[in-house]
Amino acid sequence: MKIIKIHLLLTFVLLLGFSSLAQTKKWTIEECVAYAMKNNISIKQSELDVRLADIDKKAAVGNFFPSLNASSQHSWSIGANINPVTNARENQTTQFTQMSLSSSVDLYNGLQNQNRLRRAKLAQLASQYQLTKMQDDISLFVANAYLDILFNRENLKVQQSQLTNDEKQLIRAQELVDAGMVPRGDLLDMRATVASDKQKVVVAENALLISRLSLAQLLRLEDFASFDIADVDIEPTPSPVMAESPEAIVAKANEVRVEIKIAKANLDLAERDIKIAKGALQPSLSFGYNFGTNASYSDRIIGVDSNGVPIIAGPLPVFDQFSDNKGHNFGLQLNVPIFNGFSAKNNVDRSKIAYERSKNTFDQAKIDLETNVYKAITDTKGALNTYEASIATLEARQEAFNYAKEKYAVGMMNAFDYNQSQTLYINSQSDVIRAKYDYIFKTKVVELYFGIPIIQKQ
Repeated sequence: MKIIKIHLLLTFVLLLGFSSLAQTKKWTIEECVAYAMKNNISIKQSELDVRLADIDKKAAVGNFFPSLNASSQHSWSIGANINPVTNARENQTTQFTQMSLSSSVDLYNGLQNQNRLRRAKLAQLASQYQLTKMQDDISLFVANAYLDILFNRENLKVQQSQLTNDEKQLIRAQELVDAGMVPRGDLLDMRATVASDKQKVVVAENALLISRLSLAQLLRLEDFASFDIADVDIEPTPSPVMAESPEAIVAKANEVRVEIKIAKANLDLAERDIKIAKGALQPSLSFGYNFGTNASYSDRIIGVDSNGVPIIAGPLPVFDQFSDNKGHNFGLQLNVPIFNGFSAKNNVDRSKIAYERSKNTFDQAKIDLETNVYKAITDTKGALNTYEASIATLEARQEAFNYAKEKYAVGMMNAFDYNQSQTLYINSQSDVIRAKYDYIFKTKVVELYFGIPIIQKQ
């Protein structure tokens, strides 16, 4: 009975293990991109910049509202002091409470508040553009890393298949040597080939592991070991964007790409900074209001008797004093800048130089975008030509290898020449895989310049 229980327990553990393996998540490229959008550090930093821009906008809006501040003070005076109520010098401990409420509002300050609000809105828009650019960049990085895994996975299959075939040929060579049909040198060459194949498999396995780790780290996943992507077969298809003229793609990129929008937003920000700096050269007018009251806790003189002796009474109730001693103060304040060590004028000049820099950056951004678009188009066309040429090469190498197998099978080719033909065939297989994914990725880059996202939203 105990043996049966142990057997059932082992069966349950094995089934649980198989169940956990079966439930290992296989990530699609859509899931990888979506996860990166939520967890990538660079994107989170850009999101924080957006939040800061939102706060700056709220601060700019707040400049239009009056300021309101309340203050209170309670003090003690010990020794010979002037009673602030009776104005008599007395040797005693007195207490004094003051309360005030003040408010002020800018009526005119060279339109600086208006320009600061417009600048804050521009900065808010620029931060949104920066976030979009970061999301596009991360999407591109994820797609490249994802395709790299697919390439290494297919390449590993090619190397493993070759190892299997060569191990069969090794057995065949051993049989032929034992039968005295081929020299021993062929067997040694085949053994060397199998050893080389095993080494290539190890290299391919390491490349696949590293590519998986790279994508997992890009996604900020903690469980690197179990991370894997879904088994998908991506075949290159002609992109309709490549049918467009380069001029049309450049024109579209100027409309949709955030690089240009960011540069334009920074140019507008610099222009607004000039207006803010010029506002400091103009007079400013503000309105202020203050309400205050006080109370004393010391004795007071309420009169004199017939002998001229002061009549002393205790302090009035605190709230009565607050009511009796309250007062209002309000007025206008005009500030006219006459000379401030050229600081305001220098700020205007600095803003103008910053504007010229932003203008140059904007012009350079348009040039860089046009250059990058033409380069992406050229790279994609070159990748397509390379892919088509590698397919043609593979077909030729396959025919040559099939012919070599026939000759080797009847003893008309030695093992060395056979292995050379086989190596060329295997290398051409890897070249096709590499060219395929290179063409797919570069096509995605061109589509991104045309406004087509890496991952289409469902």
